[in-house]
Amino acid sequence: MAGAVLNHIRRGSGSPLLLVHGLGAGWNSWSPILDELAEHREVIAVDLPGFGETPPLSGDISIATLTDSVENFIRDQGLDGVSTAGQSMGGRIVLELARRGVGGDTVALDPGGFWSDREVAVFGATLRPSIALVRALRRGLPALLDSAVGRTLLLAQFSARPWALSRETVLPDVRGLADSPSTGAAMDALTKGPKQEGAPAGTVPGRVTIGWGRRDLVTVPGQAARATALFPDAKLHWFERCGHFPQWDAPREATRLILDNTK
Repeated sequence: MAGAVLNHIRRGSGSPLLLVHGLGAGWNSWSPILDELAEHREVIAVDLPGFGETPPLSGDISIATLTDSVENFIRDQGLDGVSTAGQSMGGRIVLELARRGVGGDTVALDPGGFWSDREVAVFGATLRPSIALVRALRRGLPALLDSAVGRTLLLAQFSARPWALSRETVLPDVRGLADSPSTGAAMDALTKGPKQEGAPAGTVPGRVTIGWGRRDLVTVPGQAARATALFPDAKLHWFERCGHFPQWDAPREATRLILDNTK
């Protein structure tokens, strides 16, 4: 596999915190909480290969190879032992890093990879049409997301309260779903690749915290039990009245969870 140099931003000062996004905007997915995190930490937020400004991988695109790219970034940047936080696909990637013994404390928000066969089939069958829709509506997305009705129609799968969100909060991720060259390949990796493996008790390098939205319609709440069974050292936190994006629906709570459970 040919590696990709990950585009990234650094903000703030203090102990480093590495942020890994899910499908969508690249590092901009963290914009709702990035500034507050950077008041307390040196935040390093990456664009995964094929998202944001990082070029796609030239070889196989899988959760394993995407995780390899982050592991190589950690090594190349001298970030051994860095605390990590990820959401959705990024949540799965930071858990995979922890399973490999890479990094330090880990916070995974609504991670993928813990579904049953039926749930992953539903995930693919519902999210693929959503991606096709935002691609078809690409030019009109800003105007559509200006409207509370438009946000509700377009984002009900992702947010517990889409009408209450601002266009600025959601537009980067929605536009990223439409524009990112690796969206389709990453969806295939999630839906057709292996499920997430676990880490026996005492084998992860730091604390593991898993946060889950009670109203998540993408990685549904029942999957949290599988995640904590596979990662028995993990602490589970529930976000009430929250969908798949805690940084959208519960930004202050998500920020606090990350800061309180990493060092």
